[in-house]
Amino acid sequence: MYAFEYRKAASTEDAESGFTAADDASFLAGGMTILPTLKQRLAQPSDLIDLSGIESLSGISVEGGTVTIGAMTCHADVAASADVQSAIPALAALANLIGDPQVRNRGTIGGSIANNDPAADYPGAVVGLNATVHTTKREIAADDFFIGLFETALDEGELITKVVFPVPEKAAYRKFPNPASRYAIVGAFVAKTSDGIRVAITGAGPTVFRVTEMEADLSESFSADAIKDIAIPQDDLNSDLHASAEYRAHLIGVMASRAVGDCS
Repeated sequence: MYAFEYRKAASTEDAESGFTAADDASFLAGGMTILPTLKQRLAQPSDLIDLSGIESLSGISVEGGTVTIGAMTCHADVAASADVQSAIPALAALANLIGDPQVRNRGTIGGSIANNDPAADYPGAVVGLNATVHTTKREIAADDFFIGLFETALDEGELITKVVFPVPEKAAYRKFPNPASRYAIVGAFVAKTSDGIRVAITGAGPTVFRVTEMEADLSESFSADAIKDIAIPQDDLNSDLHASAEYRAHLIGVMASRAVGDCS
């Protein structure tokens, strides 16, 4: 890797000031993406600002019909949390499906959604549950947060502090994983919320997206049969050595139907 300055931030203010003062800084959360990228010399930041020392960014709380997860909370803690398992079992189950034990014990929810890998699991939960992403500057609704391939609504240097998930009436997540990486070739998060039905798909396209036709049909009849005949357009879906766009379109229907069945 290329040489860089390493800084361990003591607070969000310290992290932001260090980012502003540097020529071309990057934040370090769990390091599941940026460290391999640095090792392969695909990035050359001037400074790497470690967020692991900021205690205020970690933790889980359930209050007032919401589950709040600090940005530096690792996947394993979300999966093991009795509070999350009780309030939103689908979210705990999703966290337990991410990668392997090493990834789950190092990767963080904030790092995952800030990176916005198209095959990541957490974006499905954020959009599927209509969560709100809190940063050091503002609050961003789930439908406005994920913009495109590895792209979010975050401004340069803007830091995620927590994600607030409304507790749904019912929800489930199903994914078809890559057998090696466990990344989602296609994942479907289905939730019945106080604001209606939401179906969020990850892994299939450049970024997470909702299937409004499924949402409408499930609003009429919340059953797997209600969406079994919906055809998903292939035009904007990913196609690579792992799966063609045609296969991903098929998997969307399969995974969404299974998720609905898990909700029932």
